[in-house]
Amino acid sequence: MLRVYFLRSHSGTDPVNALWVLDLATGDTRCLVDPAALGSDGDLPDEERARRERLREVTGGITDYVTDRAVSHASFALAGSPYVADLSTGATTALDAPGPVIDPRIDPTGTHVAYVSGGSLYVAPIDGGPASLVAESETDTVTFGLADFIGAEELDRIRGFWWLADGSGVIVERVDVAPVDTWWIADPAHPDTAPRPHRYPAAGQANADVSLWLAHLDRPGVLTPVEWDHETFPYLTRVDVVEGADPLVAVLSRDQRRMRLFTIDPTTGAVSVAGDRIDPDWIDVIPGSPTRTPGGALVEVLADRDDDTSRVFVNGAPHSPVGLQVSALLDVAEDICVSAGEDPVREGVYLIDGTGEATRVPLPGLVGARRSGNVMVVTATDLNGTATDMTVWRDGAQVARIESFAEEPVITPRVTLHLLGERELRSAILFPTGHEPGSRRLPIICSPYGGPHARRVVAAGLAYGTEQWLADQGFAVLVADGRGTPGRGPAWDRTVRGDLATPALEDQVAALEAASALYPDDLDPSRVGIRGWSFGGYLAALAVLRRPDVFHAAVAGAPVTDWRLYDTGYTERYLGLPQDQPAAYEASSLMPLAADLTRPLLIIHGLADDNVVAAHTLQLSSALLAAGRPHSVLPLTGVTHMTPQEVVAENLLRTELDFFTTHLMPSVE
Repeated sequence: MLRVYFLRSHSGTDPVNALWVLDLATGDTRCLVDPAALGSDGDLPDEERARRERLREVTGGITDYVTDRAVSHASFALAGSPYVADLSTGATTALDAPGPVIDPRIDPTGTHVAYVSGGSLYVAPIDGGPASLVAESETDTVTFGLADFIGAEELDRIRGFWWLADGSGVIVERVDVAPVDTWWIADPAHPDTAPRPHRYPAAGQANADVSLWLAHLDRPGVLTPVEWDHETFPYLTRVDVVEGADPLVAVLSRDQRRMRLFTIDPTTGAVSVAGDRIDPDWIDVIPGSPTRTPGGALVEVLADRDDDTSRVFVNGAPHSPVGLQVSALLDVAEDICVSAGEDPVREGVYLIDGTGEATRVPLPGLVGARRSGNVMVVTATDLNGTATDMTVWRDGAQVARIESFAEEPVITPRVTLHLLGERELRSAILFPTGHEPGSRRLPIICSPYGGPHARRVVAAGLAYGTEQWLADQGFAVLVADGRGTPGRGPAWDRTVRGDLATPALEDQVAALEAASALYPDDLDPSRVGIRGWSFGGYLAALAVLRRPDVFHAAVAGAPVTDWRLYDTGYTERYLGLPQDQPAAYEASSLMPLAADLTRPLLIIHGLADDNVVAAHTLQLSSALLAAGRPHSVLPLTGVTHMTPQEVVAENLLRTELDFFTTHLMPSVE
């Protein structure tokens, strides 16, 4: 009997996820575990709030679940309480716990669940019996079983413990943040509340001490260290556990130019080096890589610098086609399932066979997938709509569709994709609904992210809802991905090495100039605004500071203003250590440009942001004030780096609209 389990809320206005099951034999879908029936009230542990912040998770209810190998039971947390569900009946069992928990994970054999509570790792039997302490936090700076900040925020690793394949024990991460400087996150709106301490590893400063330990269930209280050269390789990027092979670990040097792979003897904890990887700029950390095939072959995604392609390698030999940029390993079986694309705008799911030939799952637009055995769940969206189509495939053929309950947006994005300028910048242009070509020249709003690790221009209508709303207020909106944004190969990614400012800004200017030449009767380059969040906020502020001749107003949300204030993992990858590369940090900083501001600038920042802390905005504002440069700052009390609150998000857009209308629209007498 084949079933597909998935998370979905009960309606488009319901933010609470439940666990559902689709029976492929009958086509029936039913809600298996409803949080409302279990009582979903309760405060989340602080560690779970931090985990969701790293994941940018905004839903409630069951946000994640893990099954055993037989897919007979699933573990999950609900408001800090751990549960196990029988997947054949939906019956749930509350597990014993000493307090609120996060990340409950059932073992492959389906007999125990491990979870973190109070910074310590516990294991509980699935029948509800008493929990056992596996790894106890010694001090308030130590945690067992949680990913460190850099691992979660910058290295795509949200987990902090891993079951052995036979369920006999756990590999657990120990994190000691004692070496990391303490920063304080305050809430000025509530001066009676003490600031919250936050250990933040800023560029050039100390990271947390990260180590791995092996714990066996039949040896309670005994932890065996997993030894490697921590000084040379301080970053833990991946632990991969598969049947039939020793666990595989990947660690990374601080400059991120060297990665070491080693295996762990699951009985003794002894390690064996499996290889080193070296890149003159940096090693790309790819989701799902490295791993092994069922036959034990090593599978990785590495930057092939000779062919300028991010490729699958099997046992050190390239195995995927040149030009197909692989962004993630999804599953490894007889074939290899990857997220990849020749064009980042339309990244899809490819199956790579034993000869290295790649076949795309035949769906248009932007496509993703999860696979188990011969069943694959595929998500697809394109420019023709805003809905995400979720289908089930078996043995290469579509066999079912999972209904989406998402609301139909009141806005229909009308997106035109372009390759702009000599660098063929992937770009999207949106006009007001009903705009007649050549009828009027519109002020322009650029809406980029523009930096490493994320792209904005994709063949998915829903990605442009905000941009279409802005366009419908009387603007043309341009979204452009410049150098450094992912998906166009290692050489493209690495053009930002040593300078996060110049290539990113030059490409926004180039895209704007090319778009204006393409639509001379529709775009007015004498009235240009720019908006963005995070790196996009940095880029927006940079634009009006460096190129006021091109950009006439900017809204900068949660901008990085001085890269010395941002974290080690991201910043040092591109700029190196500030002690070694002070010129790179100075050239990429907004602070030296404060006196050059001549255009309207609105800076928005959440005061509870623990990623791009509010000090970025406050220090830039102080520099602008010292230089006598008028500007506006909008502080958001209680808001983190995300702005998931509906009222906040909606009114921020209205604030941006008022700002751009004031500064880019001609006044009407």
